[in-house]
Amino acid sequence: MFQTTYFEDYQLGAERSTPGRTITETDIVIHAGQTGDFYPHHTDAEWCKTQEFGQRVAHGTLIFSVAVGMTAGAVNPVAFFYGYDKLRFIKPVFIGDTITCKVTISDKRDHKRPDHGIVVEHLDGMNQNGEVVLVADHLLLVGRRTK
Repeated sequence: MFQTTYFEDYQLGAERSTPGRTITETDIVIHAGQTGDFYPHHTDAEWCKTQEFGQRVAHGTLIFSVAVGMTAGAVNPVAFFYGYDKLRFIKPVFIGDTITCKVTISDKRDHKRPDHGIVVEHLDGMNQNGEVVLVADHLLLVGRRTK
């Protein structure tokens, strides 16, 4: 599905939210295998019982990947991924936690290419208790309307 949205069409303060996605043990195992990150904090249930949280913690990069995927929508043929800023993992996510995301258009600014601008989508990832677990700013390079 394609939806053309030009730089001028983005409105500061506009929000959208995602449905929930529960993090499973399978998610953690697959992510560990894909990344090679088998640190015991993620993969050793018995060792984790002796640590601060008392249970395995999902990889931050897993939660980031899930959150980004959840916020992806229609393909915008005039917008390009430009990067992420201010990525922070605020609280741990555990097996069985359900993540939802809220995206807010937080900034729009010019780019050195006069036919494009930068749109910043602020992402808040929250658990089932409404606690923020992850924040990041998603930067889009977006085409302007031609005159």
